[in-house]
Amino acid sequence: MPLPGILDMAPWRTWPEAAGGALEYLYAQSSWDAWLVTRVVGDRQVILSARPIDAAQPGACLPWAESFCRQMVKGAAPRVATVTAAVPAYASRTLPNGINVAAYIGVPLVGPDDELFGTLCGVGARARPRTASRDLPIAELVGRLLSSLLAAGLDPGPVPEPVPLTAELTTPR
Repeated sequence: MPLPGILDMAPWRTWPEAAGGALEYLYAQSSWDAWLVTRVVGDRQVILSARPIDAAQPGACLPWAESFCRQMVKGAAPRVATVTAAVPAYASRTLPNGINVAAYIGVPLVGPDDELFGTLCGVGARARPRTASRDLPIAELVGRLLSSLLAAGLDPGPVPEPVPLTAELTTPR
């Protein structure tokens, strides 16, 4: 029988549980409106998990070519932009249905063979103060931990059935 003092620290048994726990932490500890874990599948970026949970439905997708995350991954834009309108590569991005992303933070998630798996990202419906860039080191650490779990063989599970990204992605805090 496990000791009662350790039960809250039991390991997550699946990669989706770990990703959800990571998003819960980031959402609780930062001022970003929503945090997402995504997966790149072909020419689409698919949302696997979001916090708050109602920020985006699992399976919601957008074209990878139009993604803020793609700009970050290819090095055309920084990992954090507290004002996306001030970054040319982000200022030209729009999401389906006019969803507003005024601030962005993101890091790549790397699969077992050092290939791009997806991203961990946070968004804001309004610009953030420059101090919000302090969240980048923890996002990088969490992203590396999730990537390490992938590299260790934890199965990310199936890609959810695609659904259009239609609801508000963020609710301003």
